[in-house]
Amino acid sequence: MGRGLPDLVPDPNYVQASTYVQRAHLYSLRCAAEEKCLASTAYAPEATDYDVRVLLRFPQRVKNQGTADFLPNRPRHTWEWHSCHQHYHSMDEFSHYDLLDAATGKKVAEGHKASFCLEDSTCDFGNLKRYACTSHTQGLSPGCYDTYNADIDCQWIDITDVQPGNYILKVHVNPKYIVLESDFTNNVVRCNIHYTGRYVSATNCKIVQS
Repeated sequence: MGRGLPDLVPDPNYVQASTYVQRAHLYSLRCAAEEKCLASTAYAPEATDYDVRVLLRFPQRVKNQGTADFLPNRPRHTWEWHSCHQHYHSMDEFSHYDLLDAATGKKVAEGHKASFCLEDSTCDFGNLKRYACTSHTQGLSPGCYDTYNADIDCQWIDITDVQPGNYILKVHVNPKYIVLESDFTNNVVRCNIHYTGRYVSATNCKIVQS
């Protein structure tokens, strides 16, 4: 197999442990708005700074359990500097976040295409951290995890326009299969989401094929 391939696996328990609803005024979400992290109603002409957006927040932790580095698909000179968040994004669509109707499977919220700054946040014992979120080297080493806490910008789905009910949260890493992996059947986490209009609970998060 030559040098082997990476294999990304999102962590369902991590998502389930810390999913919650946050309400925030638009004025506090300017950075995120610039990165198109909100639903289209946030960009309507009549939207004001004092409008409240409702965000379904969740963390993400992705492990590379393959035998080679997971590297960005874009050449370094095309990485985008995000002045708001003070880092370079090396992949436009590292993850897709979607909220689906539990009964019909239809998408109910505008899913967010998360661009990422790839780095080794932590590694299993015996594996060295080799990548950081910088302008010249980004990636995910074998045996290492890229972790995004639920409180960082854009680590959410904007559910302002979603009614209370039962839904499915779908988190898909490397969704367009742009970077080759040894296994694409373990790239999706699905969770049952119960939304009361005020609170949310995530249950039965697990890895599924699609």
